[in-house]
Amino acid sequence: MTVRPHTRICDLFGVRHPIVQTGMGFVSDARLTAATANAGGLGILASATLSFAELADAIRRTKERTDAPFGVNLRADAPDIGERVDLLIRERVRVASFALAPKPDLIARLKDGGLVVVPSVGARRHAEKVAAWGADAVVVQGAEGGGHTGPVPTTLLLPQVVDAVDIPVIAAGGFFDGRGLVAALAYGADGIAMGTRFLLTSDSPVSDAVKRRYLDATVTDTVVTAALDGVPQRVLRSDFVDRLGRGGRARRLARAAGSVLAFRRLTGARLTDLAREGRAMRRSHGLTVEQALLAANTPMLLKASMVDGRPEAGVMATGQVAGLIDDLPSCAELIDRIMAEAAAVLDRLATREER
Repeated sequence: MTVRPHTRICDLFGVRHPIVQTGMGFVSDARLTAATANAGGLGILASATLSFAELADAIRRTKERTDAPFGVNLRADAPDIGERVDLLIRERVRVASFALAPKPDLIARLKDGGLVVVPSVGARRHAEKVAAWGADAVVVQGAEGGGHTGPVPTTLLLPQVVDAVDIPVIAAGGFFDGRGLVAALAYGADGIAMGTRFLLTSDSPVSDAVKRRYLDATVTDTVVTAALDGVPQRVLRSDFVDRLGRGGRARRLARAAGSVLAFRRLTGARLTDLAREGRAMRRSHGLTVEQALLAANTPMLLKASMVDGRPEAGVMATGQVAGLIDDLPSCAELIDRIMAEAAAVLDRLATREER
């Protein structure tokens, strides 16, 4: 008997499969998000680097490509977060996801508007906090994951969180196939979230040259560095990243100041909004002035690689799982393959148990 996993998040999100494509800046555009949704997973549109008008257009273009539910990744500390929430409510977006936890009043406002709220966390105590605040589910990313990440591996972090909260838990960090999905379910998770694996699909907007850099990587070709914005991030190792780590404080601050201006041009944000946002980051996340200023580095350096196709001049956020990926399927092919692999693993385990 073939068993295909159907979990709580399938019903919560209104999707066919317990697979989530994360909201990656400059990667998770309308095409990738819609392709994931049409394949039966939950696609999440990245919005942190989009102006309000660009976000509205991206939602419109996603809805033109799919009738399936999808999500939008928001920054809880964005100056115009209220307007963005109103937009998601008006457009009947299914899921609001967050990299940094939203406060209880924001969670309540989104839920009152009909959205499912899904923060990402990297520690048990953070999962307990957002669950108490009313989050509907939580993405738990272990140290293997790309971008901002913590020190605890997925296999140790995931069971801690599953045992601590009653809401659905989605495992992230190190997943790319059906075996991983079954492993996550065995730990008690309700599904998996993947970033690097979806970046490396034919539906991803990333250039072929950048995808080739990812495909050529091994599991040891990533590095966790705080040189970008003062907070640990996992990226592909490169000469450029090594130089960032060697740069002095004055050079880092000068580069960050330039990035602030570039980020302002990219998003249309006002300097007063950026200043207010920096103060909010310092208060809510305990960042120093230097770290708050350096935070402008990440989007601009990601843009150099992901949008401009210049990996030698930017950074490439990645999970260690890049070293296990060697092809570029469509989202439909990928999700179908994962579900078939998961079913085969479950069938094999059931057969062993019968013996």
